[in-house]
Amino acid sequence: MARDEAAARAPRQSSPARTLAIFFLALIVIVGLAVLIIWLAIKPKKLVYTVEKGTIHGFNLTHAQLNATFDFAIRAHNPNTKVAVYYDKVEAFVSYDDEKVGFGSLSPFFQPRRNVTHLELRLAAQNVTLYENAERDLRLEKSAGEMELDLHLKARIRFKVGKWKSRHYHMKILCSPAMARFSSSKPFQATRCDVDV
Repeated sequence: MARDEAAARAPRQSSPARTLAIFFLALIVIVGLAVLIIWLAIKPKKLVYTVEKGTIHGFNLTHAQLNATFDFAIRAHNPNTKVAVYYDKVEAFVSYDDEKVGFGSLSPFFQPRRNVTHLELRLAAQNVTLYENAERDLRLEKSAGEMELDLHLKARIRFKVGKWKSRHYHMKILCSPAMARFSSSKPFQATRCDVDV
């Protein structure tokens, strides 16, 4: 008799756990569908960055110490029809043969939807000590009139859809190779950058 009562009670005891599991499963499905519907409505596209020009000024390489200014013109394209972007912090550096040689930053800015923003980025190398191989190669490139560099940007961004603003995301941009010329008279070939958010 006692066993029959325990058997009759067992399904009732597991019922709240089963109900809770079904509730959470339904909640996950609803949230997933909501995210999918929002994504389909917004149809987010990747931001596009292109280096349109690179020049070098004040180049001085003495006893493996480099001083120079690297100026880059960057085209930032937001192709999204419903998503705007806040750039709250943008830091940049340029490297030569995996060695960081110039540093700089951009002021915070806002990029509206379906917008092209032209950015002027100035990176300074101040008494940067180079490895022996890098010094030799840099002298060769100087005599050739241009340098092949890697341009790195790290941005702290937020997305804006209507009145809603997202949390902060970290975006990394790599432009390689980013050519920088000692003379602006030569024609420049633009470099498309890789973007990772």
